[in-house]
Amino acid sequence: MNIGIRAHDLPKKPLDELVADLANRGLRCTQLALGKSFDFPSDVGNLNPGIANYIGAAFQRADIQIAVLGCYVNIIHPDPNERRRALARFKDHIRFARDFGCSIVGTETGNINADIVYTEENFNEAPFLEVVEVVKELVEEAEKFGVMVGIEPGVNHPLHSPDKVRRLLESVDSNNLQIIFDPVNFLTADNYHQQRDILKEAIDGWGDRIVVIHAKDFIIENGSLRPAPLGKGLLDYPFLFEQLGESKPYINILMDEIDVHDIEDGARYLRTLLPQQV
Repeated sequence: MNIGIRAHDLPKKPLDELVADLANRGLRCTQLALGKSFDFPSDVGNLNPGIANYIGAAFQRADIQIAVLGCYVNIIHPDPNERRRALARFKDHIRFARDFGCSIVGTETGNINADIVYTEENFNEAPFLEVVEVVKELVEEAEKFGVMVGIEPGVNHPLHSPDKVRRLLESVDSNNLQIIFDPVNFLTADNYHQQRDILKEAIDGWGDRIVVIHAKDFIIENGSLRPAPLGKGLLDYPFLFEQLGESKPYINILMDEIDVHDIEDGARYLRTLLPQQV
């Protein structure tokens, strides 16, 4: 089992110290969002093969895989100029991902508002169709460079249900489009009791397109989902891995939104779920 974290869930620090911290915790993979984990000018035009190889080599020396190059931008930003700038930045990541030793550039599906806030207007058909067109554009670029676009769906975004994910995959006919699967992202205080049905719908519908799993946990507090340490919340991880584990051997599992003090316990819990892969 390849267990890691989003690098920016650790305190921001210089690159070499970040790599050493991950290695000392026994983590084998990471999601790297440039500029969030260590100081880096990651605007359009800053990336080049030299700096990408320099950063990638630092992780490779520690035997840590950059599983996802995170570029979480609002791909359907309502301001056309801001949207084009966001897509240009994402395409920069696509072009140089291989120089980092990475094959997946990841994002969510944005928001109809400039600010990424919850709104049920995201669930309308028009935002979904915008997502389809933008993802087609990004995937076309990814096909040129042999890279995958990893889309992370969630209830705060236009891709808010397993069925919307299915429709996106059917609309963008390319294996260069894959899914970053965070099971908590489909759950709310209203539907978490049906989580087995929701997870099964996702896995049965497009489990073959899942390339990374984000792992976090939750409790219900004052009618809302709140973060909880892995294995100490309400997410049915035994069921998830019963459904997905055998079909995804050694998949990268990235602990997400985890408190720095819970990392070791979280990794230990995940290893109990698929002990044959440790």
